[in-house]
Amino acid sequence: MKQLILASASVQRKNLMKLLNLPFVVQRSKAEEICKIKTNVADLVKENAFIKALDVAEETKKNAIVIGADTVVYAKGKLVLKPRDLKEAKKNLKELMSEPHWVYTGVALIDTATGKSLVDYEKTKVFMTMLDDKEIDRYHKEVPPMDKAGGFDIEGRGGLFIPRIEGCYFNVVGLPLAKLAEMLKTFGVHALMLLAMFTASGCGGITTNFNTATDSQETSVYSTDREQQMGAAVAQELEKEFKVVDDAALDQRVERITDRLVAVCDRKELVYITKVVEEKDLKGGESMVNAVSLPGGYIYVFKGLLEYIKSDEQLAAVISHEIAHITARHSIKRLQASYGSLALIIAAMQANSQLAGGVAATLQTMFLAYSQEDEIQADNLGIKYMKAAGYDPQGMVAMLESLQVYDRKQPIRQKMYGRTHPYVHQRIASADRMIRGELSFRDYVRLTGEREDYAH
Repeated sequence: MKQLILASASVQRKNLMKLLNLPFVVQRSKAEEICKIKTNVADLVKENAFIKALDVAEETKKNAIVIGADTVVYAKGKLVLKPRDLKEAKKNLKELMSEPHWVYTGVALIDTATGKSLVDYEKTKVFMTMLDDKEIDRYHKEVPPMDKAGGFDIEGRGGLFIPRIEGCYFNVVGLPLAKLAEMLKTFGVHALMLLAMFTASGCGGITTNFNTATDSQETSVYSTDREQQMGAAVAQELEKEFKVVDDAALDQRVERITDRLVAVCDRKELVYITKVVEEKDLKGGESMVNAVSLPGGYIYVFKGLLEYIKSDEQLAAVISHEIAHITARHSIKRLQASYGSLALIIAAMQANSQLAGGVAATLQTMFLAYSQEDEIQADNLGIKYMKAAGYDPQGMVAMLESLQVYDRKQPIRQKMYGRTHPYVHQRIASADRMIRGELSFRDYVRLTGEREDYAH
């Protein structure tokens, strides 16, 4: 495959190119940009992208495809260029906040061997929240605006005051990936993008490690530090949505059980925090029967679940199951597989990102059902941790049977064969087999049969 050359020194474009999982090098273009609109904005960014790509194509002796790009911001009938100083940056940002504006990016490809070229563009409408002078000054103090089109960044702190866009997110960052991938296909280069990025090795921000919990080699774009930062941010949002139960005796009980299990789990580098929560306003309804784990070691057990489990062994089963999700990195894997979390993935590859833009999406993702494989794996790991911590592993079966009692009380709905979450009786059978080390006839019936009275 021909080498790809990115004719840009932009850190943002370099990080976006990594998502294509294609080898490339960076060679900065020395071409002088055109700063005046001759016909329209689209023609301007296309011409600038082409002259940048041409400048590098004429210099290189490699058999390569050169990628040029140019991004501008257009508002109130004029271009908003990179500011010359902080005073101009503040003035520009105020104008952009006053009404929606457009971000245009031109993309040009040149094949150095054949001379074939292709030029296109993308545009995105951006809506901003008004900030006062002090807020803008604080923003510019943390995010120098002079090297950015329009003087702001959407992938970092700037995402805090950009509540909405219409169009391609990556276009605002500086390189419309879908458009680029489509253009590369005409040159015989196929970017696998989302699916391939997680199998890559050697790319900045992407690491491969052996996970002792899953007994396998795994690739991740999140370091442990980033996982903890993300978990802390999401935990803060969760505690805004739900009330943390104020019960000293219950807190001590939960903390004691958590500490015993953490001492024997596969990821001891994390600080595990378990809290009991409930809805802020039940309005006479039943409290949520659930437990959830967040990246970085945060575990939340809903008060409604505690009404169905009584013993320490059963509570240990709940907590060990959630610890297992964390040690197996199930939440992180779901985020990496979620298109809606691409902003977080990019943020994970940025040295100074605060991860703020994707917290809401992450919180929502936490409550989606795990796959059958993940749930069974978490049960099995939970049993392993219970045994090592000195708890009776039958507590896992007892806990699941208590959940089954709750499940049977819920309204019957038509069975969906496409569902990913395993039925509780299947989890009971798997847990029982894990404890016994063999599959009994009763377990076989549980795994293969489906009783209609709890087929919810």
